[in-house]
Amino acid sequence: MEQNQQTDINVLMQRRLEELTELREKGFQPFAYSYNVTNKAYEIKSDYDKYENKDVSVAGRIMAIRRMGKASFAHIQDDSGKIQVYLKKDEIGEAYDAFKLLDIGDIIGIEGFVFKTKTGEISIHAKSLTLLTKSLRPIPIAKETTDEQGNKVIHDQFADKELRYRQRYVDLIVNPHIKDVFVKRSKIISEMRRFLDENGMLEVETPILQPLYGGASARPFVTHHNTLDMDLFLRIADELYLKRLVVGGFEGVYEISKDFRNEGMDRTHNPEFTMMELYVAYKDYDWMMKFVEDMISTICQNVFGTDQFEVEGHKISFKAPWKIVSMVDEIKNQTGIDILSASEDKLKEEIKKRGGEIIGNENRGTLIDELFELTVQPLLIQPTFLIDYPVELSPLAKKHREKEGVVERFEGFVVGREICNAFSELNDPIDQRERFEEQKKYREAGDEEAHQIDEDFLRALEYGMPPTAGLGIGIDRLVMLLTNQTSIRDVLFFPQMRPQK
Repeated sequence: MEQNQQTDINVLMQRRLEELTELREKGFQPFAYSYNVTNKAYEIKSDYDKYENKDVSVAGRIMAIRRMGKASFAHIQDDSGKIQVYLKKDEIGEAYDAFKLLDIGDIIGIEGFVFKTKTGEISIHAKSLTLLTKSLRPIPIAKETTDEQGNKVIHDQFADKELRYRQRYVDLIVNPHIKDVFVKRSKIISEMRRFLDENGMLEVETPILQPLYGGASARPFVTHHNTLDMDLFLRIADELYLKRLVVGGFEGVYEISKDFRNEGMDRTHNPEFTMMELYVAYKDYDWMMKFVEDMISTICQNVFGTDQFEVEGHKISFKAPWKIVSMVDEIKNQTGIDILSASEDKLKEEIKKRGGEIIGNENRGTLIDELFELTVQPLLIQPTFLIDYPVELSPLAKKHREKEGVVERFEGFVVGREICNAFSELNDPIDQRERFEEQKKYREAGDEEAHQIDEDFLRALEYGMPPTAGLGIGIDRLVMLLTNQTSIRDVLFFPQMRPQK
């Protein structure tokens, strides 16, 4: 089947190459330099009374052709939508000869006046046609045929998910409705940036290539700098550099950036992803909870006009206040186990009982996290702040001011997905060193994701960092939620893919 499809494509490409040669022989330029566009398809169709009988100039990709001897119809698609054009040989002259050699996928410019056909379709009556780009490869559809009148007929659409991810440029052409997700993504990021700026935060940039990686529990990507003859790491988080800036006197800094983690891929994980990290001096995690509620609600209202969403069959309300629950209490409610006092053997036993996998080098924090994912996380449907994380899970957070064994940290969950992570940041350099030393033991025991000791960061803390609240929001996951997408690949233009065979 695939071989037959490839043969068909080769035949169509050969025909298009022959058309390209003929166009050049007739004096037509098949790859133009520019074109003056005055109007978009959507604005013409949405305000017909304004444009009726007025001259316009549009450009777009041919998506349908209907030839009728000395007159033809075509639909062209720009980034706002499709519009029909009407072409007559007597009116556009030699350009009509070029049109005979055009195919679905070619890009053209049309100058003409706006009118309605007898069937009531808003169209452009062409006064001139300009070929802008000859498409040499047919849009990958199941089948493209030509009837006796020379009309091109499309059977089926570009629907294979994996092929859509690999060839996003084709996906955007053939399934233009998916553009809306990416437009919404851009608006969500812009609105987040506006909210942060208006609240006095400063956007900054920190290194992507780092001599030490830190700020999260993850394996890094490693590269090599030839001149310095040293290995460097693609950052897994921005945290430690942003905190250095707080030490230096910036009291509210954020970065919207690409981070990289050398881990598995699934519907919520891509090795390259987008994070927003924020650090605010003189605040704590209680303040940050209210800030997150306000920010997410504002984004929802300003981008979507509502804080009520349908997500994977659930009616979700982002209206404040969000529910607050304790990890310690929720795991105990589901399993009867107190994770602060239970032995590692007891944790492993419960994980196995619930279908989890034990490799053998898990530390206590990893076991607690695994048990949480198996028992509690799937139940967090409405926007919920999870608090009371054990110290072992949070090497960069301050110990809780009242509760023993836990830290001042929260994560935000919606429909069982984590969308944000925040701390009352640890600013005691002695405590921080002890936490790093504990993480070092985990690394030596085989945990590749345990945190490294960052001596420069410790030195920065020794100069003194004010009380600080920190926040990280996974942009990709937030977009997934607000646009009701079940896979991270549907909110990334170019997700990471396995090599094609």
